[in-house]
Amino acid sequence: MKLSDIYNSVITRGIAYDPRGKDAVKKQLDTIKKKYEKLSAEEKNEFDKERLINPYGDTRILHGQGKEEIRRILLGIDLEVGEVLLADYLASHGRKIDLLLSHHPEGRALANLYEVMNMQAEIFHQYGVPINVAEGIMDSRVKEIERKLLPVNHRRAIDAARLLNIPFMCVHTPADNAVTNYLMKIFKREKFDKVSDVLARLKKIPEYKESFKQNAGPKIVMGSPDKSAGKIMVDMTGGTEGSAKVLEKFSQAGVGTMVCMHMSEKHIEEARKHHLSIIIAGHIASDTLGLNLILDDLDPKGKIDVIPCSGFTRVKR
Repeated sequence: MKLSDIYNSVITRGIAYDPRGKDAVKKQLDTIKKKYEKLSAEEKNEFDKERLINPYGDTRILHGQGKEEIRRILLGIDLEVGEVLLADYLASHGRKIDLLLSHHPEGRALANLYEVMNMQAEIFHQYGVPINVAEGIMDSRVKEIERKLLPVNHRRAIDAARLLNIPFMCVHTPADNAVTNYLMKIFKREKFDKVSDVLARLKKIPEYKESFKQNAGPKIVMGSPDKSAGKIMVDMTGGTEGSAKVLEKFSQAGVGTMVCMHMSEKHIEEARKHHLSIIIAGHIASDTLGLNLILDDLDPKGKIDVIPCSGFTRVKR
């Protein structure tokens, strides 16, 4: 399979799993295209043209032309300089790595992470938060993350891959969309009375079951197991953690339990004020689940040799 085929497949699946729906994604791409057409020649030259076909700025081919034939992938949650050197070491011992595939973004995809966060407003709207309120709440948080990313030396791993001439790609939001879609189908299809019922169901999923062996399994961090679950929200996509201010709006809209990858202390304290139950499903386990779902779509016959590393465990469905 060529690198470009992997990239295009990942984007296609990300759109298919996007909680906003395909029409909302198409509208986003159409809006970007219209803005692009109005740019000057100089501005068009500076524009990231991938944005015209790929709605996820945190998912990119970071080194490689796209024509490379991919037979073996070194895949991890985070691939940094150490993992790039690991790929070179494996190659020297007879296991040539054709692609470094990271979940968390590096390079320009990391620099673009804040752009993906805008999708959260539309997701919040689906849970009953007025769209103008959701957009207003997210605006300051998006700008905060943009400022935090400005001083980051995000090219280190990419430069290492370039010097060793190993293709490098990251897939972030499409995988997060996949895990969100997977879990929401379960929570809509099955009945959950108590918060403990939600936790018990997560424990049956292989990636979360495996995470308990690493002392990183799903956990109730706010609320009690015997508390009514109410409406369940899966908050696992949209770049990174949104604004704590939105938690009050979720409570007012009827959300009772939130299932998240992770949540800061500031957000947890805000959840306490508004009587929300919070289950932390686990960051690495959730990322692993999303990547496995993407891989199952990408390579259903298992023709690509995937070497797991950096927290990732391959589970086939």
